[in-house]
Amino acid sequence: MRARTRPAQDTGWLAAARGLGPLLLVVPLAGFSAVWLTDGPPGAGALAVADLGAVASAPADRESARFSQCSGSVRVTCVVDGDTIWYQGTKIRVADINAPEVSKPDCAREAMLGDRATARLTDLLNAGNFALVRPAGTPDRDKYGRSLRELHRNGASLGAVLVDEGLAEEWGGARIDWC
Repeated sequence: MRARTRPAQDTGWLAAARGLGPLLLVVPLAGFSAVWLTDGPPGAGALAVADLGAVASAPADRESARFSQCSGSVRVTCVVDGDTIWYQGTKIRVADINAPEVSKPDCAREAMLGDRATARLTDLLNAGNFALVRPAGTPDRDKYGRSLRELHRNGASLGAVLVDEGLAEEWGGARIDWC
């Protein structure tokens, strides 16, 4: 008669994970895949892989400078208003938003909001590295010769922060009345 043997026991992280039920482990794999442990079919502790699709990766936040509010005629790196900056000698229109005017506001409220939007954009740009992104389907320059770019940090629009705070609106091609 043969002696009955016990099945080998799992040790390590896989054994510990089996008791946790579904556990999502996001791993940086090519093609943006997610790997997780399941405790259901096809068997306890089986690895399942889901392709999350062709997700466009955000451009690296490589740009950095110290911004202040523009003044005088020589402009290199500064903030004009809530939707226009100069960066390394290039005038850039923030393509995804429209902010209140500061140069020719229609009323005191627009002037106040324009000043706040300018200060907030300055703070956002000075908070860390950012990326300049040309939106798909957008021309390189507007009719005034400004480069059209979105400002991103960690893949998120800095313009959207101004919109969320009531200091700008999403770009729609025409100005709203801030008064």
